[in-house]
Amino acid sequence: MNKDKIQFYKYQGTGNDFIIIHDLDGYLPTEDIINLCNRKYGIGADGIIFMNKTEDVDFKMMYFNADGSASFCGNGSRCAVKHAQYLGWIFDQCKFTSNDGEHAAEIDEEMVKLKMHDVDFIVVEDMGYILNTGSPHYIAYTEEINEFDLIKAAHEIRYSERFKEVGINVNYLEPKNGILHIRTYERGVEDETLSCGTGVTAAAIAHYLEQNSTQKNFKQKLQTKGGSLHVSFEKKKDRFQNIVLSGPANLVFQGNILL
Repeated sequence: MNKDKIQFYKYQGTGNDFIIIHDLDGYLPTEDIINLCNRKYGIGADGIIFMNKTEDVDFKMMYFNADGSASFCGNGSRCAVKHAQYLGWIFDQCKFTSNDGEHAAEIDEEMVKLKMHDVDFIVVEDMGYILNTGSPHYIAYTEEINEFDLIKAAHEIRYSERFKEVGINVNYLEPKNGILHIRTYERGVEDETLSCGTGVTAAAIAHYLEQNSTQKNFKQKLQTKGGSLHVSFEKKKDRFQNIVLSGPANLVFQGNILL
């Protein structure tokens, strides 16, 4: 049986890792996405990104989780921007479309700065916050975060009657010396990941509310298991805008694989 040979690139952004494939007509079937992301039998990744040059913007990208489900991905988008530069599609600034619409980004040395969509709907509950930063997130606080049983706590929320159908990403935070430490359980991966871009963005906004901050311009450093990220934004009335997610994104290796 003849098999198709696919060229791929492996990127990571603070430990959140992705397979990138470009110039492919259409997307791969769900079964192939699952197999490619499998860490035992495939390349291994938290998700897969398909990219193509377009006329209206610099490029188009679509992200799929390791289980084949589609969603927006902050760190994946930052990696796609870095890959577009690697390919010579862009220099240090760009506009692109993704699962949730159009975004802008820029590259400043090793940092990729991604403009996120505005956030103006946040559910505040006794135990935490719920908001959507391109993907839905549940935000709560804990102590001794490195020893915290994230999987157990996340499963109780992720697979509750309220969220089990559409899913939700679950994040726990612990502030230490001005840095917000975060661990994230991602739907679609169904496990803890080393970092989550939409998760740290949601966490920074929730932490702003938790502190009852009145700053109009806010910047927060967040420490994930895979490295440091920064989130900045402006608060105008009930809207968070000019949200920027910043952090490194790096090419790990490239190759070809038979499907």
